[in-house]
Amino acid sequence: MTHAEPGRPGGRRRKAALIGGFAAVVVAAGGLTANAFADSTSFSDSFESGSLTDWTKSGGTWSVVTDGSKVLRQDNATSELARQFAGDKSWTDYTVQAKVRPLTLTGSGSAGIVARSTGSSEFERLVLVPGAVRLEEVRGSSSVTVLSTLKLSTAATGWHTLRLDVTGTKVRGYVDGTLVGDATAKLTKGRAGVVTASASASFDDFAVSASGSSTPTATATATASPTKPATASPTKTATASPTKTATASPTKSATASPTASASAAPVATTWPTASKTEKVTATKKITGSFDGGNTRYVGSGDLGGSGQEEGQDAIFDLADGASISNVIIGSPAADGVHCLGTCTLTNVWWEDVGEDAATFKGTSASQTMTVNGGGAMHAADKTFQHNGPGTFVIKNFQATDIGKLYRSCGNCSKQFARHVKVSNVTITAPLKTLVGINPNLGDTAAIDNVTINNSTSKMIICASFEGVTSGEPTEVDTKPNATCTATNIKLN
Repeated sequence: MTHAEPGRPGGRRRKAALIGGFAAVVVAAGGLTANAFADSTSFSDSFESGSLTDWTKSGGTWSVVTDGSKVLRQDNATSELARQFAGDKSWTDYTVQAKVRPLTLTGSGSAGIVARSTGSSEFERLVLVPGAVRLEEVRGSSSVTVLSTLKLSTAATGWHTLRLDVTGTKVRGYVDGTLVGDATAKLTKGRAGVVTASASASFDDFAVSASGSSTPTATATATASPTKPATASPTKTATASPTKTATASPTKSATASPTASASAAPVATTWPTASKTEKVTATKKITGSFDGGNTRYVGSGDLGGSGQEEGQDAIFDLADGASISNVIIGSPAADGVHCLGTCTLTNVWWEDVGEDAATFKGTSASQTMTVNGGGAMHAADKTFQHNGPGTFVIKNFQATDIGKLYRSCGNCSKQFARHVKVSNVTITAPLKTLVGINPNLGDTAAIDNVTINNSTSKMIICASFEGVTSGEPTEVDTKPNATCTATNIKLN
């Protein structure tokens, strides 16, 4: 594949590095083929010279080969982590971009670009993985934080243009001009480079420019544009036409952003004060709409339990089509709220979650349970349990000290395909798992704009299980993937 670039005499490539403020110009056979950028944080290499003298290798088997034009290739697919670095460890705010073509990409393999590397195992990373693109922060060989994921069915084939922007505390990743994620970065400075992990790949048109300068843009060859994950509006998705030639135009990528967080309702930062407290000795059956006026409802008698025993009754049963709002559920909380079909919970607050805060039951695949606003504290295990089919929407919500935010039932005697959409949510740790689903049963999850305070490397954003109808489900993956997408995950 030839990547001819316009404006270059004879189709020649340019290579330049600025070292200590002076341009180091490389002269190739046949004439001058280098051109320096104007600012001090700049580097580009199209590998036409065949030289890797400006690069520092760490692992892998690297060489410059001819693939239409000359490209950089890493051939050792068994290398757990192979990197080539360029630039200076003092670089802070910049954009790095390159074309990447995986040669072998299976299992846990990945290939992509890195920024702000101060060591061989510490950097921001944007990588192609089977079926997706991931934005990650690596802080040691065993500490990898997934910041966001975007589905890309063609990730393992063809050329893709990857771009990383690192500015201040922000890191943004793009694939073929489409935003993968916008997250908070903990690393502050370091070199740029390319990387593979248990994969082989080719790289071309590598370029770095300082933030605010003209970003080098390579003309991308025809690649399939990825399907965008769910936005903050849970009913909308967007699919770009796979037949169009993609051009990695960084200035236009904002329009392809999969989020709309700027217009999302703010997550409440304070809890309401109860207007009164009411003891509930029998489940309250709700049809139509019910406004609790910030009354605190506390289980008593047969509903006086707050443990994790399965099969407890609920404080509220919502019939199909019912809704409740402005309700505080105190302790004991029994099994919180049961939803028997499509239902809406608006500004419902759980002060001390019992068995679960709310359980979605019902029998229709078209039903939707929506939790909008409100919050929950002290859930020893699950906050929201999904037992029936349909879609569970959790938005504009906050939680503190929980085991899981959402779990699709892993061992219900009757199983269904279930879907969850989480957006504009703030969690304050402790937290074990944000979302748990069963992809083998057809489950999907779309997570967007989630902030986790007091985060740790042990927290799981997406847990995938092998769902069963008896016994215990088996956990098969602990990272976002094609069935569980995560974008704009902010870890504080």
